[in-house]
Formats: sequence, structure tokens, C-alpha cells
Amino acid sequence: MNPPTNSRSMADEMLDALFRLLGVWRVELVLLGVPTGLGLWLYVRLGMFPAVVAVVAFVTTVLCVGPLRRFLGRLVHRASVRRHLEAAFHALPGVLSEKRPRIVKITRTAFGDRVDLVLWRGTSIDDLVKAEGVLAASLGVRQVRCMANPAKRNLVSLTITRHDPFDESALRFPLLDVKRTSLWEAVPVGVNEEGEIVTLSLPERNVLLGGEPGAGKSVALSLLVVAAALDPEVDLWLFDGKVVELSAWSACARVFVGHDVQLAITALEELTAEMDDRYDELLRRNLRKVTRAEGLRLHIVVIDELALYVAGTDKKSAQRFAELLRGLVTRGRAAGIIVLAATQKPSTDIVPSTLRDLFGFRWALRCATRDASDTVLGAGWASEGFSASNLNSARRGVGLLLHEGGVPVQLRTFHLTDEHVRVLVARAHELRGH
Repeated sequence: MNPPTNSRSMADEMLDALFRLLGVWRVELVLLGVPTGLGLWLYVRLGMFPAVVAVVAFVTTVLCVGPLRRFLGRLVHRASVRRHLEAAFHALPGVLSEKRPRIVKITRTAFGDRVDLVLWRGTSIDDLVKAEGVLAASLGVRQVRCMANPAKRNLVSLTITRHDPFDESALRFPLLDVKRTSLWEAVPVGVNEEGEIVTLSLPERNVLLGGEPGAGKSVALSLLVVAAALDPEVDLWLFDGKVVELSAWSACARVFVGHDVQLAITALEELTAEMDDRYDELLRRNLRKVTRAEGLRLHIVVIDELALYVAGTDKKSAQRFAELLRGLVTRGRAAGIIVLAATQKPSTDIVPSTLRDLFGFRWALRCATRDASDTVLGAGWASEGFSASNLNSARRGVGLLLHEGGVPVQLRTFHLTDEHVRVLVARAHELRGH
């Protein structure tokens, strides 16, 4: 007589559950099975005492050899992350529970883990973004963030943050210990969620910074000014709408302009004429652009409170300034001219889109709304999970930087005090022989 169908189904379910359990704990079972199997084999061959001695010696060797111990520790850690993450996916409601993302790679970071996933057909990054809070609660961690690969939408990087990466009260700026810099080298600007230093390469790039008052724009801008000032082969053109933010560097600058828009226009006209002369020089040398080997000086244009110059009460002057600046941003890259501009919200009613959209690198500090964040970073990033409106307003200097990688990176800027600035200004002043 055949057994009842429901009995067979129950047995199948129990067998499936057993196989799933063995699969989930496979790494730990293998690590436990190797010394156990070795002990049993020696026990049968040689007896109890040699078997115990051999197993103890084997385990002691594994624990005492640093590289081997760390390797096994990484295996166990990755297995644990995989097990907990698969359980968290299984508990999610909706389509993700049935079509769970496939875990491809797990990398341990300073503050958690980064997991590379492949999404199945019928699922999207939007499903994962909506489930970030549930996943974080299921894993018992501080935060879970999902980022899609811009080239392949089915590839997702999931960042698990166990400890606050920005918990340090102040991050020491590495250039405080440097006597001289070269702006041809990448500038350290902060620390990302994985505890790694984030750098910014400025040659042939222009940077737009935005964020609400008190978010840390001026400090972020000052980090780049420090790198430029400590390179005596760089000319600084400083435009400070508030006068007080960049005034400390005026002695190191070729040009320093406050809130006088007419003086600012005159300075940009001078730099535009110099840019034209630079292109004539490149033509004579049969060069397409300024390179480090040619020995031509870089020009750094730093504008704090851009809105003052391009959205002032004198519309004609504002339009002229915007026109000159647009010419520098458009044509200046190959001539060795780099523009760094900061403003609260570069919306089209303040900064013309024909100017704003020319900035290749974007840096969004804390913003009040998703739309304001997209105004800085570019339309659509908030819907991808990158919104500076989600940043903790109590953490000054935390922002999203869109640069070489093509995907915004969350970071906290290094700290600069007034005393730090005084020391660095004196060092730059001495280097430049002023």
C-alpha cells in the first residue's frame, strides 16, 4: 500500500529543510568536519592518544598561524553575513521573498560589510531601497544602503553599516602634516562609509558645491583651497561673497575679490584674456592641453556664495559675470583653469542651468529637500537612493560627492579649525615668497 500523499509531502519538506540547513551552515560544518574526520581516522588507525594529540596540534597550528587564522576568520564571517542576509531576504514581503537576490561577493569594511548582489528578473533596485529599513532591523545593524550599478541595473551594491563611520568628533586633515603639495596629485577631502580616504583629482575638472547654511560647504571648499595654496606653481583667484570665508588666503592669492561684482567681472575678464593667451601658447607648442610635464601654471578660481555674483540685484552685471564664468568652465579645462564654486542651492532661478550643468563634479552637503539635493547632484539621483536631504543635520560636513566613480559617495569632510588655517596660510605664504 502506498503511503498517504500528505505524509510523503511532509517528509519531502523535512528533507528540504535539512538540505537548506546544511547549505546555510556548510562553511562551519566543513571547518568542524576536517579536524573531526582527522581524529576519527587516526583513532581507527592508531588509537585514542595519537588521535587526540594530532587534533590538538592541528587546531593549535591553525590558531597560532596568523595568516591562516585570519583567512579562516574571513570565511566564517562571510558565511555568517550570507546566512543572516539570506534569512532577511526570505522574511521580506512581496516579490523579493520569492526571487531573493543572489549574493555574489561579500567584502568586509572598517564599519561593516559590502555585498555585491545580482537581481532576478521581475525585481528592481526600487524594491530593495524600499526594504532597506526592514533589512537593517532584520540584521540588527545601524543602516543598510543599496546602490545600483549605472551600467547594469541588475547589479546592486548593498552596504551594511554596523558602526557609525562618522562618529569621530573631528577628522584630522592629512595636509596639515605636508610641507608642500602638487595639485596634479589627488587631494584628500574626507572619509567614506567604509573608513577609506576619499580623494578628488582637480586638473581638467570643475567642482560645484551646494547645501543648506551650516552644512559645511565653506570647510569643504577650504580643503581644496589648502591644496592649491600649498602648491606654489598654482595661481589662486578668490571670489568671496561673504568676504570672511576666504579672506585668510588673500595674501596667497593672485586676486582676491569680495562682494564687489564689478571688480569680480574685471578679474574674470583678465583671466579670460590669459586663457586666450594660454591657448596661443599651446598652439605654438603643438599641444592640445596643459600637462604636468609642460610646466605651465594651473589657475584655480574659487567662488564662495556664487549666487551673489550671478543672481544679484544688478541683472546686467550678474549676466555678464555668469557669461564670463561659463566661458571659463567651458573652455578653461584644457588651458589649466579649474573652477570651484559653492552656493546654497544652484537652482535655475539662481544659477543658470547653462552654467550649472557644465560642472562635472558635484558635491552636495546636507540639503533641505530631495529636489534641492537633485539640483546639486543632478536630476534623478534622489530616486536612486542618493539624497542629501536624508543626511543627519547634526553631522556637519557629511555629504555626497559625485566624482570619478560616476556614483555619489557619502563622506565626511576633514576638519579645519581657525588655528589650522593660520598655520597653513603661513606655510603657503612662505612657499610662495610673498
